[in-house]
Amino acid sequence: MARSTRIRLGTRASKLARWQADWVAARLEELGVAVELVPITTRGDRDQRGPIGTIGTQGVFTKEIQRALLDGRIDLAVHSLKDLPTEPVEGLCLAAVPERDSVRDALVCREPGSLEELRPGAVIGSGSLRRRAQLLHRRADLQIDDIRGNVDTRLKRLADGAFDAIVLAEAGLKRLGLASRITQILPPEIMLSAVGQGALGLETRAEDLATRSALEPLDHPASHTAVLAERTMLAALCGGCLAPIAGWGRVEGAKLVLTGRVVGGDGKCRIEATESDRLTDAARLGRRVADQLLDQGAGDLIAAARGAWG
Repeated sequence: MARSTRIRLGTRASKLARWQADWVAARLEELGVAVELVPITTRGDRDQRGPIGTIGTQGVFTKEIQRALLDGRIDLAVHSLKDLPTEPVEGLCLAAVPERDSVRDALVCREPGSLEELRPGAVIGSGSLRRRAQLLHRRADLQIDDIRGNVDTRLKRLADGAFDAIVLAEAGLKRLGLASRITQILPPEIMLSAVGQGALGLETRAEDLATRSALEPLDHPASHTAVLAERTMLAALCGGCLAPIAGWGRVEGAKLVLTGRVVGGDGKCRIEATESDRLTDAARLGRRVADQLLDQGAGDLIAAARGAWG
């Protein structure tokens, strides 16, 4: 497809963000679409001190990029979909979700071993309340300490002895060529993924029909449908991307299946619901699973965990 003007693609400077932007740019250029990368620094990039929740509840990695879209400095944003808040931004739309990579979390240990083989009281680095709560549910003896920074920074802190292990997304490690560092892939019964994990979200202005048309070939309907169910569930729970909420949508045959999980911040209480629906009813499925979780007390768990985290 020929195009007379370039698509300006906004990207953060981290290696992973650049990988994502370069991947999308390469796919568009294969289609004959010229792309210009525009670097943007977000609040989450600038402030690396303390838990992520202390610098804002949502959008610390996305708001500046969305502002650049709205004021016309860029035409396209590529987000790690798990970082993108569920609240719609007037004038913007999620135009495409490429085929999703692994949704799983990976344990990276300083010494060979699994989660069960870590010493009593082992220190695990994680800035995610979702990961923290699920780890403590499995092993209450663990010490979960906050960790910030890009993947290389986290791996260096692990090697320097600050932690016995850290938890990272398998997809990110694979994209950076670091899959060999993985000690154990954590199964969903132990660690259910973040909403949108492993997926990229391609966001543009709703009125920019030319860019939206250019992105259509990159959309993967099954992945888009699965994350729509997850994000609808998260929005219905009023959880935000920093709450101890996990969700995994997937297509199984002719059905869309969604599992949602909420865990108390101390790991003691865990509730879960799994439902299925037609592929065309992703939003309805997300609301149904959220309602089941709320009936089991999810609202109180989310509120208590947030209070403890703050």
